[in-house]
Amino acid sequence: MNKKRIAKKLLYAAITIFFVLVFNYFLFRILPGDIVSMLARSGKTTPEMVANIREMYGLDLPWYQQFFVYLENLFTGDLGTSFIYKKPVAEVIGSRILPTVILLGSAEILAIVVGIIFGIVSAWKRGKPLDTGLLSTSLLLYSMPTFWLGMMLILIFCVNLRLFPINGMVTPGRVFIDTWAYINDVVRHMILPMACMAMVMIGEYAITMRSTMIDVLSEDYITTAKAKGFSNGYVLRRHAMPNAMLPMITLIAINLGLIVGGAIQIETVFSWPGLGNLMYGALINRDYPLLQGVFLLTTVTVILANFLSDILYEVVDPRVKSMGG
Repeated sequence: MNKKRIAKKLLYAAITIFFVLVFNYFLFRILPGDIVSMLARSGKTTPEMVANIREMYGLDLPWYQQFFVYLENLFTGDLGTSFIYKKPVAEVIGSRILPTVILLGSAEILAIVVGIIFGIVSAWKRGKPLDTGLLSTSLLLYSMPTFWLGMMLILIFCVNLRLFPINGMVTPGRVFIDTWAYINDVVRHMILPMACMAMVMIGEYAITMRSTMIDVLSEDYITTAKAKGFSNGYVLRRHAMPNAMLPMITLIAINLGLIVGGAIQIETVFSWPGLGNLMYGALINRDYPLLQGVFLLTTVTVILANFLSDILYEVVDPRVKSMGG
């Protein structure tokens, strides 16, 4: 990929991010009420206290002044102060990124490996009982609501079998004698939410991989490779898989970008202290600065992931470059 094409894609990404900044501000302002209104309805505040709180957070300013203050602070690295935590938004988000990346990163890796294998085998055995079984399983997994699947896993493995902790990331109040004891406790808490997320993504990856692999296997160059006497394994590895993986690159990049935003349903069901759970709490409490910070981080990550996937796509498939990318 030449520098001109990279600059062009960077420009598109920058324009998209700018519109995201504008949308990010107004999206949460159109929600009914705010945290100050909620405090006023509770009856625990006086009108003077409400006015002081609005002035402290700049909520007494006209919307357009608030918008320019928002942009000015943003370009200086200030995401504002959380209404709930009374801390800088960047600090609050920073404390939740690692749990989300650990959980969803592990689920993503597991789903990519298993989903691609399922899709390849299903396409290679198309029309046979193994294909029917794998396709049915993939469709079933992909159609399952994550919150329902999470609750079923908790009911079976936590409540009935008592094999795993119900929620959280670590056991409350437990004193760990060493690092390995801490890691072991985190892993035990992570297994069920990771499995829940991975199962749904396995279905998505398997279905996509099967569809693209079937298209590739019907191409003339696959027939030619078989006619030359190459083994099925060689044809699959050297000719079918590289071409079938191209659409998967975009799908994986999008999902990797969404990892930073967290999975709200899964993190809420399992009380996992990640960005998804943080965003849910901020939404319930109308914490505008925190909502804006998480949403901005998520959207920018997705945009950058798509930008990188475009570059990787051209590296893997030179035909895209020749067509003008």
